[in-house]
Amino acid sequence: MKRIFRRRGGFFCIFPLTNHSRASIVYLSNRYTKYRKHRGGGLIDILISNSSGKPIYEQICQQIKTQIMDGSLSPGEALPSMRALAKELHLSVITVQRAYEDLTRDGFIETVTGKGSFVAPQNQEFIREERLREAEELLRRAAGLGRANSIPLERLAGILTLFYEEGDSL
Repeated sequence: MKRIFRRRGGFFCIFPLTNHSRASIVYLSNRYTKYRKHRGGGLIDILISNSSGKPIYEQICQQIKTQIMDGSLSPGEALPSMRALAKELHLSVITVQRAYEDLTRDGFIETVTGKGSFVAPQNQEFIREERLREAEELLRRAAGLGRANSIPLERLAGILTLFYEEGDSL
């Protein structure tokens, strides 16, 4: 049974996806679409921003990668089928297929014909390399901001050192 109700400029849809899932909540607005699926205590949460400069398939990839690397999705856990995810997010199956192909190529998921896509066992070295790549991108952005605002390199390095040494206490 499907229920639709309106909240703050958008619509919520609540309905069961399959016999194995408790519920799916989809929020539709002119700015973003949110997908959340509960499965036996597990949760896949995908937020698609229509106003983001990133392509939708990259948004899906990045969010699934993040959930795999932070342990929200564990190895062997089933992902929604391409068609189900496309339907829930009101996207083309080709968009979701591209995201799943990129995730497979990068070693984050494995697709078994006729069975679906599953989170791949993670190589810790691979995860470390992915995290390093993310840190390099953030540092590249920080360096660009520093150059654009005439902040000396020594000052930026000092701030980074402070953050690194303080750890979680900030």
